Amino acid sequence: MRSDDIKKGVNKAWHRGLIKASGFTDEEINRPLIGIACAANEIVPGHLYLNVIADAVKAGILSAGGTPILFPTIGICDGIAMGHEGMRYPLASREHIADSVEIMIEAHRLDGMVLIPNCDKIIPGMLMAAARLNIPSILISGGPMLAGRFKGKDISISTVGECQGKLAAGKIELSELQAMENCCCPTWGSCAGMFTANTMNCMAEALGMALPGNGVIPAVYSERVRLAKETGKQIMYLINNDIKPLEIMTENAFYNAIATDMALGGSTNTVLHLPAIAYEAGLKLNLDIFNEISDKTPHLCNMSPAGPYHLQDLYEAGGVQAVMKELNKKGLIYNDALTVSGKTIGENYAGAEIHRSDVIRTIEDPWDENGGIAVLWGNLAPLGAVVKRTAVAKEMWRHQGPARVFDVEEDAQDAIFNNEIKKGDVVVIRYEGPKGGPGMREMLIATSALVGLGLDKDVALITDGRFSGATQGPAIGHISPEAIEGGPLALLKDGDIVEIDIYKNKIEVHLSDEELAERKLQWKAPEPKVKKGYLYQYSKMASSASEGGIFKRYEDE
Repeated sequence: MRSDDIKKGVNKAWHRGLIKASGFTDEEINRPLIGIACAANEIVPGHLYLNVIADAVKAGILSAGGTPILFPTIGICDGIAMGHEGMRYPLASREHIADSVEIMIEAHRLDGMVLIPNCDKIIPGMLMAAARLNIPSILISGGPMLAGRFKGKDISISTVGECQGKLAAGKIELSELQAMENCCCPTWGSCAGMFTANTMNCMAEALGMALPGNGVIPAVYSERVRLAKETGKQIMYLINNDIKPLEIMTENAFYNAIATDMALGGSTNTVLHLPAIAYEAGLKLNLDIFNEISDKTPHLCNMSPAGPYHLQDLYEAGGVQAVMKELNKKGLIYNDALTVSGKTIGENYAGAEIHRSDVIRTIEDPWDENGGIAVLWGNLAPLGAVVKRTAVAKEMWRHQGPARVFDVEEDAQDAIFNNEIKKGDVVVIRYEGPKGGPGMREMLIATSALVGLGLDKDVALITDGRFSGATQGPAIGHISPEAIEGGPLALLKDGDIVEIDIYKNKIEVHLSDEELAERKLQWKAPEPKVKKGYLYQYSKMASSASEGGIFKRYEDE
């Protein structure tokens, strides 16, 4: 065992003495030592109760003959960080989380690990660490919160964002917004729609790195605690059978995850996170593969924010396993992919059934013949851009209009709330990419305001930043190369005509190559927005969004 490095032999008396100072007995020290990376904290609703999950994991490990060792990681709530300077940190925190797990596991020579995240960047950060370390590992999230109820309808935090726009438009009273604020998040857990956190928890299940149910069992259900106990037991199975992440996170597993994502209509942030996890696994996911899989994968689930259903509905309907089983009818799943259950994906979903056909449609009757995400290309995005097309009204799949250019998100927000954006406009928010932001902020407040103002069928928003999984409407992000690197977005001026055609995967500005080249000669990069601290370091190391915003860490790069 790896932990022999700190516990076996007369020369390890020093180490054993320190471990015993933490209360461990000789018997406990002699067992496999299992690290539990837990992102619990007291501000994030998805993380508030993760110590309860950790206690259940500990019980499972102890019952199966291991010794659990808990350690913390950070975890940011993207929603609380949204719309201000704090939003520069969440994506950047992903790399920090991966590094912190690596540091704790390697420094203490632990034999295996259980990963306990629940929100947007924490899930991929921990999975990146699992791929990098390649020791027996398993993930158990805290699960989704229940949807709120308001005037007889299910709502979530994204509903509140849209109502902020309605308030600005004079469509509702302040009292209605305040009432909704008090009931939109009724329990702890990750936000109730198919936003980034829940998308990534479903991806962990589809990748095979979490047990069935991880993506959908509500946080407040006792079944979530039971799953945590089973997860604790299962890490011991993985250790005893020497099953490691790189045997699970194969090319076929990533294909399964992308296909499942397309069927679910998940967050565009998966186009950042799955390539980043794959990178740590020694694989490369080009943006082309997302279009390739999306073009043949039907959209089966119309989840919030695009549709009316929340994660509790998907749970009742049969969950991720039922979706994958349905996709397999069209040959879209690699059934023999290994999972942390010790079984294959096909064996996992063998007994799954669709219990609510309104939530999970059949392969013969999908919401759409194509998947939820599309990658767009053109002279405005030579390296690609990303849109959640299932959240865009069909009227806006083709749009052409004048650019309204903003160099920072807050200026665009002010213009939207002050009713300065007109029907037909294309709002451009630039210098918000991984390097230029720095941190590639999400634009949820801006997009939600457009929806609330009733402009989502008239106004598009494009950016080198990104969007929350809670975003709906014609919001196109990840434009690469980003503006700070002199990408075409940096060259736009107010009034330039931007053309978007989601049917043809195209995003263009009506300027000649010669005009763009002339503007490039005159362009100068603006001063960095941040010149110290972690964000400055991140801005120097982060790659393009088209590569997942990763740090390139390996010698041959």
